[in-house]
Amino acid sequence: MNISMNVNGREVHGNVEGRTLLVQFLRDQLGLTGTHVGCDTSQCGACVVHVDGKAVKSCSMLAAEASDCTVTTIEGMGNEDGTLGTIQHAFQEHHGLQCGFCTPGMVMTAAELLERNSDPSEDEIRRYLEGNMCRCTGYHNIVKSIQAAAAAMN
Repeated sequence: MNISMNVNGREVHGNVEGRTLLVQFLRDQLGLTGTHVGCDTSQCGACVVHVDGKAVKSCSMLAAEASDCTVTTIEGMGNEDGTLGTIQHAFQEHHGLQCGFCTPGMVMTAAELLERNSDPSEDEIRRYLEGNMCRCTGYHNIVKSIQAAAAAMN
């Protein structure tokens, strides 16, 4: 089937099988490999992208379901000049990453949280991240990074 969507501000089109997942379309057909596949079972959150402004685990959504939607991936979170966006910069500055595998999903989830709540408490951040797993940092610096991003955005 033919699909089309706006990805990171660009209209894209593709031909996919009905069973093609959104994460596969983004990575394999569009070359947007910042969206990671960690588990294929919607458990880890490494594949989170925004579909029409809502954080979605792209390993659990068919590409065809995103047809005619606006999709933002981690590649779309930077500034227009190619520099890191506010949340990405906070993760870098506050050591919110270690191996980096979960980071794209964490950033995308954090972006949705900060869109809904510009000044979340530590507990609210931790609860919002429940669908994202990190095996390296223990979440402390991830939470601090999101708090720093919230402060910078306010």
